[in-house]
Amino acid sequence: MSYCRLCAEPGAHPLHRLYHDTEYGFPARDDAVLFERLVLEIQQAGLSWLIVLRKRAALQAAFEGFDIDRVAAYGEPDRARLLADAAIIRNRRKIDAAIENARRLQAIRAAHGGFAAWLDAHHPQPHAGWVRLFKRTFVFTGGEIVREFLLSLGYLPGAHDGDCPVHVRIESLDPPWHGSTPAPLGDRA
Repeated sequence: MSYCRLCAEPGAHPLHRLYHDTEYGFPARDDAVLFERLVLEIQQAGLSWLIVLRKRAALQAAFEGFDIDRVAAYGEPDRARLLADAAIIRNRRKIDAAIENARRLQAIRAAHGGFAAWLDAHHPQPHAGWVRLFKRTFVFTGGEIVREFLLSLGYLPGAHDGDCPVHVRIESLDPPWHGSTPAPLGDRA
């Protein structure tokens, strides 16, 4: 079942519907938004997307609004604080990945002017190319994390079914994938 179909079900969780209708697949340019989306996708590894959505507000608070410079400056006291925070996903590898990826994003920002500019500089390319690039550039970024990250920001087609009303809204925003044929994808549940 696609994410669109899941969110259209009568019993769909409101957090799924809200994310589907207002964020998933919509282009974004702000570094904090892009960093948040990368961290959320990493947090989701091995878990359901609903768990991440339920913990999102706590993750935003714990990572100080996903301010790249603040997170990049985190040291051991911050790691300990995050690992002790029962409101977030307390996985050491995922927390370490967020901190290290913030540091790498500082370098990307210095070289490209921002995360979106870096993404644009490498677009378009097939999913496999993106995966290789992300694995060379970031930590804890496997194929599924990269795919969902890029789908969620409009760099890959197929976030929404062609008959989904949100798909039409996103097309009007001219996302990076625009003009490509969406590939069939699995669901987020």
